[in-house]
Amino acid sequence: MGKIFISAGHGGYENGSLDYGAVVSNTTEATEMIRIRDLVVPELRSRGFEVLAVPDDLSNTQTLNWINTRCRPDDVALELHGGAASSPGARGASVFYIANNEERKSHAELLLLALLRRLPQLPSRGARPDTNTGTGSLSFTRQLTCPSLYMEVGYLTNPDDLGLIQNRRRDMSLGIADGTASWSRAVAGSSGDVQSFPTCNISVNGGLYPEKGIIINNNSYVPVDLADQLGIDDAATNPNIRKVRYRGVVYMKAIDLREYNVSVGWDATTRTVTLKTTNTSPVCGLERIMGRGLTSDIQLLMFLKSNNESATEPYKDLPRFYREEAQIEGVDHDIAFCQMCVETSYLRWTGSLRPEDNNFGGIGATDTSTGGVAFADPRIGVRAHIQHLKAYASTEPLVQEVVDPRFQFVRRGVAPLVTQLSGRWDPDPEYGNKILAIVRRLYESTGIL
Repeated sequence: MGKIFISAGHGGYENGSLDYGAVVSNTTEATEMIRIRDLVVPELRSRGFEVLAVPDDLSNTQTLNWINTRCRPDDVALELHGGAASSPGARGASVFYIANNEERKSHAELLLLALLRRLPQLPSRGARPDTNTGTGSLSFTRQLTCPSLYMEVGYLTNPDDLGLIQNRRRDMSLGIADGTASWSRAVAGSSGDVQSFPTCNISVNGGLYPEKGIIINNNSYVPVDLADQLGIDDAATNPNIRKVRYRGVVYMKAIDLREYNVSVGWDATTRTVTLKTTNTSPVCGLERIMGRGLTSDIQLLMFLKSNNESATEPYKDLPRFYREEAQIEGVDHDIAFCQMCVETSYLRWTGSLRPEDNNFGGIGATDTSTGGVAFADPRIGVRAHIQHLKAYASTEPLVQEVVDPRFQFVRRGVAPLVTQLSGRWDPDPEYGNKILAIVRRLYESTGIL
């Protein structure tokens, strides 16, 4: 039987600040998840499982590295989170798995069913692919070399769910332990000889690669030598690309190559992992802020719906506002819309921004207790966002009257590329890349890429 890794989401330091997760009433997401984790771990150990609790002071990246240095392919890893939403009516438990992995989906359903058996009062939001999250993917489900799942045990912003989390903590922990134990046994029973992995074909930009890849826990790995053909210089040293050594060859996890503008797909009929460099497409210059977007209003609306179904109705006109306002000022509306998705977590408003402020770009956003930049209606909020982008990306004058309160503070034209917003619009050095990752997902979903 493999080991079980249990992580309580949040609690460590991110970008120099302590990450509490969602903060509600007199508690935090980190506090509640640690309390549940601290009941799950001894319960599983009492059943004879080897369980490792991930230290609480680690950042997200450190958590992934901590697990990867200790895990094997027949181990499992679970991270516990609480949901949060601007609407107090949102509630229920869900388990996220890496998209397009049917076995992992069955594992997620197993975990969720076990929890609901112990807590039938808790609504189910289902087993869901990680592409349905606000970020479009989850590092915990994709960057670990052992099977992993991401569980939201309920919404801290819903009084009923919060009551179950705090008052039925023991039952909740027993349900999680039941499901995790079943999941661990299922993985151990299907892993067989961990020294032998099935192979798969590899297609690179439409051509069949002469060497085979391997399948580990339903994830495809390709030889690291492929990085040279794909124009990736630092694949061997990048810690975000998971690698294994198997029969004298170093393989890298195919899905991690998306970080390098590589489209990764899977053909189940021929058992082929397909790799395509997106810089061969007509949108290889997608990082330039000034320009013309390629998507329609309905394509943007459907993309928003696929990432946050509850946002579609209240914000059904937002794609049109972005297209119209961006066209007036010469800004790429696709980039602006995807930046909005990053700032508002696909209009879930999980940070300090508030929906009633219509501040879609996070302009001058501060903690809501001290006030923040607010706009009269959604269109004006979009207009301010577009103007702020133009301030950074161009020296051309505005066409419309300025509504961006921080327009005059920006050194005009200092950041014509999305990546140059990192450290300026947001201190996160990966900020621009996060926006571009969503742009690529948008274009993949619409068939543009």
